[in-house]
Parts: sequence; C-alpha cells; structure tokens
Amino acid sequence: MSSMIRIEDLSKVYDTGAVQVHALRNVSLSIEKGDFVAIMGQSGSGKSTLMNIIGCLDRPTKGLYQLDGMTISEMESSELSSIRNKKIGFVFQSFNLIPRTSSLKNVELPMIYAKIGKKERRERAIELLEKVGLGERLHHMPNEISGGQKQRIAIARALANKPAIILADEPTGNLDTSSSEEIMNIFTELNKEGATVIVVTHEDSIAEYTKRIIRFRDGQMIEDRRREAE
Repeated sequence: MSSMIRIEDLSKVYDTGAVQVHALRNVSLSIEKGDFVAIMGQSGSGKSTLMNIIGCLDRPTKGLYQLDGMTISEMESSELSSIRNKKIGFVFQSFNLIPRTSSLKNVELPMIYAKIGKKERRERAIELLEKVGLGERLHHMPNEISGGQKQRIAIARALANKPAIILADEPTGNLDTSSSEEIMNIFTELNKEGATVIVVTHEDSIAEYTKRIIRFRDGQMIEDRRREAE
C-alpha cells in the first residue's frame, strides 16, 4: 500500500482576537491507500478540525498535508475546490440532501459540477443507487424515505466522481442501530473493493468496523492502533 494521506507536524490555531484556540497541535500521521480508519475523540478533541483539513475544507496554520502526492497545504481556494470535487466523497451526519429533489438527481449533482454528460451521469447515478440497495427508490424525494435510506443516497452521491477517499463525518449519528449497521456494512464493502474510507465518530461500536483507530484529545493524537483482523 502507498500513502494516500501524509501529514507532518500539522497545527491549527483559531485566533478569535481575545484568545487563541489550539485545535490541533503538531500532528503527524499517514493513511495508506485502501485503509479503513476511525478518527475518534470527544467534542473539542480536534477530530473535526482534522477532518476539515483532510477534506480540503480548511487549511492548517502550519505543517504539511499531502494528498496523493500533492501538497494541499499550499494550494489556493480554487484549487482546493477542484480537489474536493475530484478526489473526496463526503458523507455527513445530516445527509445534506437537496429537498424536493429525487434520489437520482441528488446523486447526479456532483457529476453536473464535474461537467459529465447527461446520459453518462444518469447511468452512473442509477448504478450507484442500485449498489446501495435503492434501485427501487430512484424517483423518491428525501421526505419520502427513512433516515437510513437518506444516508445510503448520500453515500451513492459521495461515490459519483469515483473519489480516492470517502470521508464520513459521524455518518450514523442520526440513525438507529439497525440503520447504522447497514451503513457501516456498505462502507466495509466499499473498502473491500479498494476505497480508502475515513470515518469520524465518537462511538466505539462504529469504530469496531474499521481496521485502524486514531484517537485525539486536546488537539493531539493519543492513540494510533491497528485492530486485529477477525
């Protein structure tokens, strides 16, 4: 396996004027292509800040971040936007689906931004919805389906542009136990197919699905443990 993500001596400081908040302190880690990682920690531990930096939604105050050999920490905002669209598939706790828009259209959206032709994006959207078990729900609106089904649509949408990384922020936070298991089983299958999956969570039961657990406290990495294969 080769390094997909390389982070060295990375810090993030938020300066509010009155006080400086050290969200990340001198973090160094690498994530290999094809890994399945849980990033854990309590609220305020730095895990969400790290996710935002990995996802090119924020930039570090200092330190190196490389993704697929590209030095992301030095890029301009327009370049970061392009990297997000091409390289990273996001899955959020609150699904972030567009209301009054069908499952099919929600999944097509990233491909519209990527300027993929109408026929190709429709075919791929149908293929992805079938992949997550929603081939019968192509024309349903978000308010017509369950939370677990909404998250499966969000996963299909995240896969639309064939990203190098799937980045999931508390993807089961709004779901019941059964739906959470379904979602994590989908991530497990995607990882078996070669996807690099990073899940931000505070739930041990969710982290148990992954291959590696990285734990944060007060902006610092306090644990990096590879789980024993079962």
